[in-house]
Amino acid sequence: MVVSEQKPRRRLSKDAWADAALAAIAEGGLAAVAVEPLATRLHTTKGSFYWHFPTRDALLDAALARWEERTTTDVAAEIAALPDDPELRLRRLVTRVAGMAERDPVGPALLASAGHPRVAAVLDRVTRTRIDLIVLIFEDMGFPPAAATRRALLAYSAYLGHAELTHSTPEVLPTAPDERHAYLDDVLRALTAR
Repeated sequence: MVVSEQKPRRRLSKDAWADAALAAIAEGGLAAVAVEPLATRLHTTKGSFYWHFPTRDALLDAALARWEERTTTDVAAEIAALPDDPELRLRRLVTRVAGMAERDPVGPALLASAGHPRVAAVLDRVTRTRIDLIVLIFEDMGFPPAAATRRALLAYSAYLGHAELTHSTPEVLPTAPDERHAYLDDVLRALTAR
């Protein structure tokens, strides 16, 4: 008699499922978040999914919360922890989010699904949080509230454009480190010109 050794199944966390859902969104949009394909991707059963989530919508909520935390909450905390130098905070924020946009295909995929009620709610909250952070930086630089808000909207629009370009036509963006640095310097100069 041959006894086969089976590896014990590893227990998956809610975060592992949420991360798999985010990867699926990046690859195929919201429609790609389906229990069976995700279970296959994670080398587990649908039972593991139902251990953590009662519905697909609950998984989608967890994935969206994880994306929001990584791309907004954590970044805001990182910027808030910097010294009280608004120019440094703006430079660090622009550099950080430009790099993040290049590595995060989930953001553009979510924007493409902005009409979905769950996605719309998260995008609204994320957008407002991000713009509010930028407004505070511009106010700390001495811009009046109305001007700070306009500049924050311009900065956020530039970020969204950069994110879209990195995923749709990356060849139009500078790739050499010195060219990329000059590009980001120009963005900062345009945003802070008086």
